Amino acid sequence: MDKKEHRYCVIMCGGIGSRFWPYSRARLPKQFIDFLGTGRTLLQMSYDRIRDLVPHSNILIMTNERYADEVRAQLPELAADQILFEPARRNTAPCIAWAAWHVAARDPEASIVVTPSDHLITREAEFTRSLLDGFDFVEARDALLTLGISPTRPETGYGYIQVGDQVEGDFSKVKTFTEKPNLELAKVFLATGEFFWNSGIFLWTAASIQRAIRRHVPDIAAVFDSAEPATYRNPAKEREFIDLAYPGCMSISIDFSVMEKADNVFVETVTFGWNDLGTWSALYDLSPKNSDTNVTQNCNVLSYNSSGNIFAVRGEKLVVVDGLEDYIVADADGVLLICPKAREQEIKRMVTDARLKFGDKYE
Repeated sequence: MDKKEHRYCVIMCGGIGSRFWPYSRARLPKQFIDFLGTGRTLLQMSYDRIRDLVPHSNILIMTNERYADEVRAQLPELAADQILFEPARRNTAPCIAWAAWHVAARDPEASIVVTPSDHLITREAEFTRSLLDGFDFVEARDALLTLGISPTRPETGYGYIQVGDQVEGDFSKVKTFTEKPNLELAKVFLATGEFFWNSGIFLWTAASIQRAIRRHVPDIAAVFDSAEPATYRNPAKEREFIDLAYPGCMSISIDFSVMEKADNVFVETVTFGWNDLGTWSALYDLSPKNSDTNVTQNCNVLSYNSSGNIFAVRGEKLVVVDGLEDYIVADADGVLLICPKAREQEIKRMVTDARLKFGDKYE
């Protein structure tokens, strides 16, 4: 059998994207939005990038039940058993564990790429080459592979990977992980040339990630080991089991639970034009700008003595500003956000504050 037949893709699609509030909301997160005006949402673009790399039937979407209709509408070509619904939000470790046990029960020889649904890749041919090389790497050894991006600025919103000894080509051992450093440390990381942004894209065989989860997060492994492999091959029985067992998993990321602890973690340094599109500033950087370096997202704006701003306002409302520098102005579904770009890391706290004061009205 062609080795491609054993290759799978898991697209994680359950996040809320609260840093893009108020455009990205719990009821319609950013992965379901056409942010760039291409006619394809971020989820659809993630699917488009992968569909020629693995067999169509080997693509899985991990999402929340509340997004069932949206996923089916955006990806109607997927069969019902290719969309797995998490009954509760438990971060990436339980999500990835379920996917690994699900795939391994169907194909013990499987290798898997795990990718978020809301990232932007600008050089897709290079992305394809990197993933093919990554599949070959993990299929030849017991390895957990993450893709590392050369940093272009001292970014405090990303995790960093310090590379160790080179293994071959673009592949090296991972020395350390650092999650979201402060600005001074991020500047040091950038200056050394030893640190790369953690893309959140992983490759491994189903067997390798199962071994790692059993070793480093045995409580999560025990949940999925409690079902017979036949359960994962029967959609109705699997759904019944997951609905009962999954909410009991601890909420923890795969980075903290496995990648930072395992001794068989490697990084492939890649150059495929990655952006996690996680913030308004990231969208600003990617968008065309007018002569005042302002960005307007499908809205009408009159600006005076203003520059470096991003305006995203739905509907026919006219935005008029004077003397505004480096701000986010976003208006959607009853929420107007006006926030300096330099303070956009506070948006998640603002969402929490709005929930505490007003319930889920503006979530």
